[in-house]
Amino acid sequence: MLVTGATSGIGRAAALAVARQGARVVLVGRDPERLRTVTNEVARTAGPAPDAFRADFAELRQVRDLGERLRDRYPRIDVMASNAGGMFWSRTATQDGFEATIQVNHLAGFLLARLLRERLAGGRLILTSSDAYTQGRIDPDDLNGDRHRYSAGQAYGTSKQANIMTAAEAARRWPDVLAVSYHPGEVRTRIGRGTVASSYFRFNPFLRSAAKGADTLVWLASAPAEELTTGGYYSDRRLSPVSGPTADAGLAAKLWEAGAAAVGDTAH
Repeated sequence: MLVTGATSGIGRAAALAVARQGARVVLVGRDPERLRTVTNEVARTAGPAPDAFRADFAELRQVRDLGERLRDRYPRIDVMASNAGGMFWSRTATQDGFEATIQVNHLAGFLLARLLRERLAGGRLILTSSDAYTQGRIDPDDLNGDRHRYSAGQAYGTSKQANIMTAAEAARRWPDVLAVSYHPGEVRTRIGRGTVASSYFRFNPFLRSAAKGADTLVWLASAPAEELTTGGYYSDRRLSPVSGPTADAGLAAKLWEAGAAAVGDTAH
C-alpha cells in the first residue's frame, strides 16, 4: 500500500494500521526527519522497515521524479492512498504557478495516480476528501480560483471537491481500478501548520484522533471489493451521497481534462 502524506496525522495512522494487518507499506512524505521517524515506527510495529520516498507535492517536478522511482521499483501497486494535503491561510503560489491548496491537495496526487496508472491495474485508488467539499467552488477553467477573492476554507473545500469528482471520474475512465474517496471526519492533525487555524486542528478536544480519522481509509484499503462501490464517496465506512456540482458527471469530466492539461500529462 502506497501512502502519501505518511509522516503525520491520517497518513501515519493508516500506515501503522495496515502494517499491523500484514500489508507491505510504502511511505511518501515531505519532511525527511519525520519520514525517518514514521519508517522506524512502522518497523517497530510490523517488522522490516518499509520503503520510504521523499517528495514535496508543492513541486510537480518532485512528483514526476517520485512517479518514475515508484514505477522502477514496483511492478504492481495494490493500493494508492492519496492523502497528502495542507491548508494555506493566505494565497500562496507554488513554483509551478498554481495556488498551493489545489496543487498539494489535488493536482499533485492526480498527477502521481496518472503516472502510476499501469501499476494500479486491478488495484485501488483512495483519495482523501472531506465534507468541506460543500464549501468548494470548482471551476475547471479557473483551477487557481483567480476569479474570486481568496478564502482558505473555500480553497480547501474546492480541493476536496476535486478529489471526490476525480475518484468518480477515475471509476468511469479506469474500470480496472477501484477508485473511491472518503471523509475522515474532523481530525486532530498538523493541517494549517503555522497559521491561526492550526490551533483548531491540533488542540480542539472535540476532534477525532488521527487513528479514528484513518479508520475508513484502512477499511477501504482492505474490505472485499464486492462490498465497495467504485467512484463512491464514503464516510464512517458508509457510502455517502454527494450533491450539487460535485455530483455532475459532465463537470467531473471537464475537471479531469483540465487537471491533465495543468499537470502536463494527457496520456491517461
